[in-house]
Amino acid sequence: MYIDLIVLILLIFVVIMFFKNYQSFVFLIAIIDIFLRILSFIKSNIGLPDVSYIIGKYFPESIFDIIHTYTNGIVSTIIDWCFVIVMINFLFYITRIFLRKKKI
Repeated sequence: MYIDLIVLILLIFVVIMFFKNYQSFVFLIAIIDIFLRILSFIKSNIGLPDVSYIIGKYFPESIFDIIHTYTNGIVSTIIDWCFVIVMINFLFYITRIFLRKKKI
């Protein structure tokens, strides 16, 4: 029922407790979202119906899906925009790391 939400909140809590910086939080959210989107792609494109069923039953499509499952209205919109801001920060951090390497 609320397993996906509980796991997400637990992961966020653990990262905040151990790393205690915003960049670790951003990377965690991005990693979780990318993982969920890869599972969604596998579910849609795999030829095994049992695997597709298990992925579809136990894993949400993305973090947006988790947000829209448990909230609606203006709260959902505010959390969506917070998530977009976190993903923009992720893009900024990844770009900064890439440019620091200077191996283009």
